[in-house]
Amino acid sequence: EAEEKTEFSVVLKEIGANKISVIRAVREVTTLGLKETKDFVESAPQTVKEGINQEEATTIKQK
Repeated sequence: EAEEKTEFSVVLKEIGANKISVIRAVREVTTLGLKETKDFVESAPQTVKEGINQEEATTIKQK
């Protein structure tokens, strides 16, 4: 029987066309300041959060 996955990571693969929306969403779920968030988003792919539950991962992904 396969073990159910309990820890998840959210990875920002690319910015896409809505850079400002992506920066805003990443700031909501991290403790980064505006400049740090902008640099973080521009250097995608980046792991936004690690070791979180499926519900939190899904919520972040929907942002």
